[in-house]
Amino acid sequence: MSAYRDGDKTVVLLPSRLSEAEAEHWVATILERLAERERRRRPSDAALLNRARELSRRYLDGRANPSSVRWVDNQRTRWGSCTPDDGTIRLSSRLRGMPAWVVDYVLIHELAHLLVPGHNAHFWKLVANYPKAERARGYLEGVAAAANLPISAFDEPPATARQPERDAGREATG
Repeated sequence: MSAYRDGDKTVVLLPSRLSEAEAEHWVATILERLAERERRRRPSDAALLNRARELSRRYLDGRANPSSVRWVDNQRTRWGSCTPDDGTIRLSSRLRGMPAWVVDYVLIHELAHLLVPGHNAHFWKLVANYPKAERARGYLEGVAAAANLPISAFDEPPATARQPERDAGREATG
């Protein structure tokens, strides 16, 4: 049994030996699994806000308090943006479907801007609190290069603000 997306349709492949009732059961099960996976990989704006608050608590001592976090479709040259004056964070919809640890990195980057507007050494030190920062930057740079997008991950941190990744061999837990 398998399933895949074909545009806006889902194609489910089942063995022909299944009864009609078994086929209906498996189609429902597979569709629910796909929907759950998409919910995890494409969080709502409310889920993004909750995740940002959790990341702030975990990596920024809870000091960054966004008023809203939302997906936007109009960011063609950025992965995310922040308006420190009103505490809003926007993430490019191009991030949807990327690994959670990459989206978390963009959130950390924008949360750090709520505390430090520019890209100075203090800003990069805050971003470096996130253990997968360098890995996520590399991922985003690779995505942009492979798709020939006019996006770079972000300004380059100064060498003094970089630190080695602490858990490079472990899978992200979200």
